[in-house]
Amino acid sequence: MIQPEPDVHLNGWVKPKATHRASVISTIIQIFTKTFVIAEMEVRKLRHDPTDLIVRAVQPSLWLLIFGQVFSRIRAIPTGELPYLDFMTAGILAQSVLFVAIFTGGMTLIWERDLGVVHKFLASPTPRVAMVLGKSLACGVRCLSQVLVIYVLALILGVNLNLHPLAFIQVLFVVMLGAGCFCTFSLIIGCLVKTRERMTGIGQLLTMPLFFASNAIYPISMMPDWLKFLSRVNPLTYQVDGLRGTMLANGTSIYGFGWDCAILLLTLIGLTLICGRLYPRVAM
Repeated sequence: MIQPEPDVHLNGWVKPKATHRASVISTIIQIFTKTFVIAEMEVRKLRHDPTDLIVRAVQPSLWLLIFGQVFSRIRAIPTGELPYLDFMTAGILAQSVLFVAIFTGGMTLIWERDLGVVHKFLASPTPRVAMVLGKSLACGVRCLSQVLVIYVLALILGVNLNLHPLAFIQVLFVVMLGAGCFCTFSLIIGCLVKTRERMTGIGQLLTMPLFFASNAIYPISMMPDWLKFLSRVNPLTYQVDGLRGTMLANGTSIYGFGWDCAILLLTLIGLTLICGRLYPRVAM
């Protein structure tokens, strides 16, 4: 027998009136809040070990100083009216972001698993997506130092940079998106392999194919057809294209800045959702 609902509620008995819209807004606010908290914790680590930023800057500097100078003299790679050193500068910045993101995301996650930090986060009510986005955002902030290093070195070498403030902001935005994509990709690998040795090996295995299967150091028109296909599904290609069209005074973008950012953003969203589902596996 169904009891009729009383006309007057008992004292202290409040009928809930939660709406779906309010619940969605509250969830989004919580994700953003926890994302910035996680990112702040990760960035705080740089104060304890700032030398890591200096060490990371050595590799792109060597690429520009040695590889760029040599191939500029050979003129074996056709880049049109754009000098090869200018053409290569955007690719080296993207390469630097790729290397930092790949070897920061998954490796840091495994270290935190060994220290028991991941277990504490998983036991908290922090959304898994916020954990992933927080690390990706922190990795993007870490990669901003590479922008400063590349810009200073490029100016010394005579690269014709676009120093307009809006162009510089666009460069920072593309760097943040690219760092987020590859950091999240590294986190997915870290969730699957779970050991530092495997993470190091797989990271080394992936970085070079991603780098050479892009337009970082040579144009896509030079590639064979099968490599052209790989370059078009490679997020690094769109990061390089976005950087080349914004950071160079006479640079051009093949796909357009908006399309490059859209591809990177969609890739970041997809990888974040996948990593959010896999994140609890790292503690198993």
